Amino acid sequence: MKKTVKTVLILAIATTASAFTNSVKERIEVKESTINWLGKKVTGKHNGIITLKEGYLEMDGDNILGGKFVIDMTSITVLDLKGDMKGKLEGHLKSDDFFGVADYPTATLVVNNAKKNGSIYTVNGNITIKGITQPISFDLNKDGNTATTTVTIDRSKFNVRYGSGSFFDNLGDKTIYDDFQLDVTLNF
Repeated sequence: MKKTVKTVLILAIATTASAFTNSVKERIEVKESTINWLGKKVTGKHNGIITLKEGYLEMDGDNILGGKFVIDMTSITVLDLKGDMKGKLEGHLKSDDFFGVADYPTATLVVNNAKKNGSIYTVNGNITIKGITQPISFDLNKDGNTATTTVTIDRSKFNVRYGSGSFFDNLGDKTIYDDFQLDVTLNF
């Protein structure tokens, strides 16, 4: 009888203690990533890649608490052109007309919170491009150690105005659409 009471007492103390213990928070670092960009204009489109410099998610079990990702804007590469045209477009995208990478070599995404629904998280955060910070929300599919998302960004909100029909009239077929798309795969 004493042994049973002692065992129950130990279990009760262990259960009570575990109820007041904080859950384990884990910082998962990105080991590999791919970021493919797509920009469209009236007469066509261009695509390429950009490099993630660093990034992590702060996790509590399978709940995302926050995170931060830094993109190397100097790594903008065009994939659909070759030779001089490739070099010219890469140079133009890196110039002050677009992303001004000499003054703004990185862009940053800070994850404030995320709501989970199955394997999909609705992520809310802030993105900073060219020193301008805007709120952003997108869906992230996390499956094990891999996460994927497609994010659409309105470049005009970050003072990237070149060829934008939102700022200039009579551009005709030289108009470049404000929205560009990032297809992201992260491996943790």
